[in-house]
Amino acid sequence: MWQLLQIELFKIFRKPRTYISFGAIAAMVIIIQIALKFDGISYVAFVLGSLKDSLEIPYDSIMNGYFVCFVILNLLLIHIPLLIALVAGDMVAGEANAGTLRLLVTKPVSREKLMLAKFLATVVYTALLLVWMAFLALLLSIAFFGVNDTIVARNDVLEIIKSNDVLWRYIAAFAYATVALTTVAALAFLLSVFAENSIGPIVSTISIVIVFTILSEMQIPMYDRTVKPWLFTSHMLAWKGFFYTKVDETHTVIPGSIENLPAILRSFGILMGYIFLFVGSAIVVFKKKDILS
Repeated sequence: MWQLLQIELFKIFRKPRTYISFGAIAAMVIIIQIALKFDGISYVAFVLGSLKDSLEIPYDSIMNGYFVCFVILNLLLIHIPLLIALVAGDMVAGEANAGTLRLLVTKPVSREKLMLAKFLATVVYTALLLVWMAFLALLLSIAFFGVNDTIVARNDVLEIIKSNDVLWRYIAAFAYATVALTTVAALAFLLSVFAENSIGPIVSTISIVIVFTILSEMQIPMYDRTVKPWLFTSHMLAWKGFFYTKVDETHTVIPGSIENLPAILRSFGILMGYIFLFVGSAIVVFKKKDILS
């Protein structure tokens, strides 16, 4: 399996399109950092809304590396599925398009192991993409802006998380985001089995994510209780829950607290369920597939 994984990783990283994702993330992160460096106060005022009129806001201390990273995650994570689909949607369809898939299945390796190796290579790519984003969004922001307490504004309330209580939340958030994006990768991987060209799975994956995201934002009472909780897109942004804290009677954040950990774990479980469903379905379909290319 390790040798198969190495081969699949080599196939991924020899293609120029793989590096488009890393370059795109670097460009977007740096642009956001530059914009916040020169006009961050305006953005903070926009985020705080009416709170800025009733509270004395310490803008200089708010604009630190932890806050900048939070802004970047909010702005970019919703767009990363496109970059994931570029690779995941090509894993099987790309082989079919190149005419190497038929040769590949004649090797003395079971189709299950072949598919697992391809998916694991996709997971490694997804994880590396998130590590790259973490380096740029978190470590580079800390280097440029320093560290300080971080604010989280929600429901007309301003919560302040102490600087020594923030880093572990980002580690958890990036780990959760990796699972969320792996779900998208698993979907593109499944669709790739049905195609002879990678364009179809890539476009289909993005279309499904967009439609499901819109459905996740709809507010219909019966729909909210039945369909919406089971859409995988309803759980992709649950990483924010690591920054929603419990407060004491003076409305001071309790260090190390998470407001609704069971909800985060439930979302994590649903995403893992989707991953197993998509990958399992891909293996079943591929085992029965008549390889003609």
